[in-house]
Amino acid sequence: MTAKSHVLVVDDEADIRELLGMTLSRMGLEAHCAATTSEAFSLLDKNSYDLCLTDMRLPDGDGLAVVDYVNKNHPTTPVAVITAHGSTENAVAALKAGAFDYLAKPVSLAQLRALVRSALKLPRPSGPRRAQDDEPGATPDSPVLIGECALMQATRDMIDRLARSLAPIHVTGESGSGKELAARRIHLKGARNDGPFVAVNCGAIPENLMESEFFGYRKGAFTGAAADRDGFFQAANGGTLFLDEVADLPLLMQVKLLRAIQEKRVRKVGSTSEENVDVRIISATHRNLGEEVKNGAFRQDLFYRLNVIELRMPALREMREDISLLAAAVLKRQVEPLGLSAPRLSFDALKALETYDFPGNVRELENVLERALALTRGDEIKAEDLQLSPKREGLPDVSGLPLQERLDKIERVAILDALAQTRYNRTAAAKLLGITFRALRYRMERLGIKAELDSKS
Repeated sequence: MTAKSHVLVVDDEADIRELLGMTLSRMGLEAHCAATTSEAFSLLDKNSYDLCLTDMRLPDGDGLAVVDYVNKNHPTTPVAVITAHGSTENAVAALKAGAFDYLAKPVSLAQLRALVRSALKLPRPSGPRRAQDDEPGATPDSPVLIGECALMQATRDMIDRLARSLAPIHVTGESGSGKELAARRIHLKGARNDGPFVAVNCGAIPENLMESEFFGYRKGAFTGAAADRDGFFQAANGGTLFLDEVADLPLLMQVKLLRAIQEKRVRKVGSTSEENVDVRIISATHRNLGEEVKNGAFRQDLFYRLNVIELRMPALREMREDISLLAAAVLKRQVEPLGLSAPRLSFDALKALETYDFPGNVRELENVLERALALTRGDEIKAEDLQLSPKREGLPDVSGLPLQERLDKIERVAILDALAQTRYNRTAAAKLLGITFRALRYRMERLGIKAELDSKS
């Protein structure tokens, strides 16, 4: 017979303790209850718990003290907090302190059951994994976070720790540095790995369609709505919603997104009722969201809600000692579907890769090697097969020019440089610059680059 899982409930209100205890018992769990932090600490030290649920307000302390005590003394036990309705600051503070997740009063029993199920599925922490260890969900088409250097090992270890929480995570890093890959690893190593992972490029959705794409719509809500349709939140229910390039969201959509994250409820376009959604939010952008907040382009309250924990993905030039390892893995992945053996890199080719700055990071490395595979003859890739872009020249002299002319000249150099690096593939250049294809096309037309290139073709 399988032993029951044990849950500790900490709340000074007897009726709340009773309600939570009954719900947990009906789930087949054994619940222990405490009314104060001192009682909770005593029970934690005497028993082994699979989850701790604590109220934020307690007679002799608060929920943060319980979170801190559990994390320091019983680190394998996830702890979730119960906050007053609308008390976003308390929820964020608890998540920053290391809480697994939170519930708002009045407690939704459906959300409680979902939280408990997620917590009980958490794997027990293990030792650090090596780069060559198998990763969850890895396939030839989904590369893993490879690297032996201290920086990549620290990044992997941080990701594995974050996977044990449901706290919102904001992933930063340059374009091509693996932000989505990190988000997928967090999902696959966490309690929601059997749920969906939905990745959304916020910069690729037309503004007038954002609400219906995120929250869904009812039949007849607008012209063309021939049937009910779920949005990204419903599609990710029980799993993870990854919001890539979140800085591209317009301010009105930011307000609606904030409410959905805080309330864990969404309303479809054309509906009069709301529905619960249970998703973990991971966001990412190559921009500095703090600067976007200062400039008025991003809401401060949404920034604090998304940026509970920040994960920075290192640039490839910060991990030069791992480039040979990465290159070998990329080449192997690219030739395996063809049933071929990967060619080796010559000494000069490897040196060229290790001294190149890779402004496009791992994505650029993949493009460079894919091109080299097409150009190489035999079983060895030479330095000339890589066709690496030469060192870029410095910014143009803009002294004495009006501000707008200065900005235009700098922007023009950046666009032309990105186009040259991507062999004038405009979609790839837009990705390298961290902007949408539409934005690149607009800038090229405004600066006369498009007409200039068209005249040469």
